[in-house]
Amino acid sequence: MTTAAPGRSTTRKFVRFAAHYLEMVVAMLVGMFALGPLWPEAWVARPDVAALVMAFDMTVPMVLWMAIRRHSWPRIWEMAAVMFLPFLVLLVPYWFGVLSGSVVMVAGHVIMFPLMLAAMVWRRAEYWH
Repeated sequence: MTTAAPGRSTTRKFVRFAAHYLEMVVAMLVGMFALGPLWPEAWVARPDVAALVMAFDMTVPMVLWMAIRRHSWPRIWEMAAVMFLPFLVLLVPYWFGVLSGSVVMVAGHVIMFPLMLAAMVWRRAEYWH
């Protein structure tokens, strides 16, 4: 009878966890490029609308991918909320003229990725397999 070393199991779980994160990022990129051209130019001319459209474009395929991977719906909606949260928070100072539209777009994306990772770590049992 052979048993795997304890470190091997942990390594596999970590690799699965990291792979799932990368799969979600790929799904988000696919959504940006596939759904982005579908929006009327007049809609995305406004930076606040463009930021929300971009968040939507990334969230839809990520939600679909998580559903295909059979994640629970509470975790799927939690991840979707994490993806919108940075933009929603940053839009308030944008509307008051404190931030530019480009800062909202860049900062929203930069903040989104660690928040997604934090949600995954928080619910790591959901993402180990």
